[in-house]
Amino acid sequence: MKPCILIVDDEADTRKLFRFTLEYGGFAVREAVDGEDALTKIDAARPDVVLLDVMMPRLDGYEVCKRLRRRPEMADLPIIMVSAKTQAEAVEAGLAMGATAYLTKP
Repeated sequence: MKPCILIVDDEADTRKLFRFTLEYGGFAVREAVDGEDALTKIDAARPDVVLLDVMMPRLDGYEVCKRLRRRPEMADLPIIMVSAKTQAEAVEAGLAMGATAYLTKP
């Protein structure tokens, strides 16, 4: 069974690029269009890794990460925040919310 990665991003082109790259690498991929959709999909079927955009409508990535980390069963879920925000404060905020790693978009 392939490891499953949930891509959470409000931009369809970004999700498509991640999907193509990850599927080529042998991963199963699911997508969520915003933070609320991500929480619903994680509740339905826990992924092995979450790639989480920071800036999204309805519920941003910081809040999603914080809510997931409040759940004991999600303490070890790898959450990689991916954002165009490159400032040290943004990176620190993501890691403070419980992200496993923070990557910047090119």
